[in-house]
This record gives sequence, structure tokens and C-alpha cells, in this order.
Amino acid sequence: MSSRNHLKEADYRTLADFRYQIRRFLRFSEDAARHAGIEPQHHQLMLAVKGAPEEIGPRIGYLAERLQIHHHSAVELVDRLGRRGLVRRSRDGQDRREVHVRLTSKGERLLRELTLHNREELRTAAPALARTLRKIMDTGRGGRKTPAHKPAPTAHALSRKSTAGSKPSR
Repeated sequence: MSSRNHLKEADYRTLADFRYQIRRFLRFSEDAARHAGIEPQHHQLMLAVKGAPEEIGPRIGYLAERLQIHHHSAVELVDRLGRRGLVRRSRDGQDRREVHVRLTSKGERLLRELTLHNREELRTAAPALARTLRKIMDTGRGGRKTPAHKPAPTAHALSRKSTAGSKPSR
């Protein structure tokens, strides 16, 4: 077995600690969203809308990918937030099939408040999270620099890859 594939008890502890640190922050963020009167997925969608790169724009397909949910689930979340006056949807001027999503002023205010709370919590949690991530990155390198990280394939790319060569279902 190569040293690269060898795992020690400390490797498991470090990964468990890393997942714990992430989970602590996620729990804080979820609780803050609920306290503000929205579901955590609603907060995630609003953040994805606000954080979408200009060249991509917050379209339904983009939002589904960012939240790792199906297209129809993203549509339902947008509908729910629209009924609450937090987002507005509009059709693309060139391609009417494309639906863009924008935050309303009410949505902007709510997202700003949640983001301020999350940023403050991250400032508190960041040292432990960074320390644990450094341990993971240093494990098994033997002093070598970590190679550049290739981004994980998207859920959409994985689903296309797994169905490549298969016959379409009817």
C-alpha cells in the first residue's frame, strides 16, 4: 500500500473534526435563517442569487446547481420566496426560456442581516476551521506542496456522464 493511501487514526480524527467545524457553522446559519422567519434553503437560494457572477446571472439552472437540487425544486423555492416578496423572476429578453431571479428590496434587507450574522460567526469559527483544514492538506504530503485542486464535477455533469452511452428512457 502506498503511503498516499495509508490512513492513520489521526487522519480520521482530523477529518471528523473538520466536518464538525463545518457542521457547527451550518447549524448556526440554519438557526439564524429560521430565527429570521425563513428556511435555511431559502437563505441559501437568496445568497446564491446575490452572489451569482454577473456574466452568469442568477438563472434557475444556476441556482439549482449551486444548491445541488433538481431544477423543479429550485423553481418551487423561487415560487415560495416570490410569494413572500423576497425575490422576483423575469424572462430573458433574448431567450424567453431563461428565467432570471432578483432579490426584492425586502429580500436584500433580510439577506444583508443574515450575512452580517454569518460573517461574524465565521470570524469566530475561522481559526479552528482553518487549522483543521491545514492539517488535512498537510497529511500525507511529506513536505511537498499540494497540487492544484481540480474543482469537483457538478451534479449536472455527473448525471450526464453516468447516462452517456445509455439509451434515453421513454
